[in-house]
Amino acid sequence: MSARAIKVTVNGVAYERSVEPRLLLADFLRHTLGLTGTHVGCEHGVCGACTVLVDGDSARSCLMFAVQADGARIETVESLGTIGQMNALQEAFHEHHALQCGFCTPGMLMTATDLMRKYPLASDDEIREGLSGNLCRCTGYEHIVRAVRAAVGRAKDAPS
Repeated sequence: MSARAIKVTVNGVAYERSVEPRLLLADFLRHTLGLTGTHVGCEHGVCGACTVLVDGDSARSCLMFAVQADGARIETVESLGTIGQMNALQEAFHEHHALQCGFCTPGMLMTATDLMRKYPLASDDEIREGLSGNLCRCTGYEHIVRAVRAAVGRAKDAPS
């Protein structure tokens, strides 16, 4: 198979690259662009660790080829904030001890970002349902739900 040229915007930066048609989006982000915040866990789309936003919708980057993202706007966990200046959701995860080993955290953060942009998340049950496609083997989810609830509260209290 011959390489194909793609154009993507990742975290606000435009890229043009030549990629093999079989290259997964997760591998493109991690190995071609050096954005290692996107984690690869199960490689079957089950765990959610590789979740990124593609044109505003959460997507499993281990199930998508880079060529499928041609022309897309992609957001990875690196787009949310930095260690020195975390966004409200990252701060809430830190404050509520919503991570332990941290492997699932990027996918949780990206899924929660998508959910917070689209839904009111008025109850813990709605948060749990929204995050149900992301697996964590460390926390038991309670702290993650508390963190998302706190971030939703902050977003509601923020001036428009």
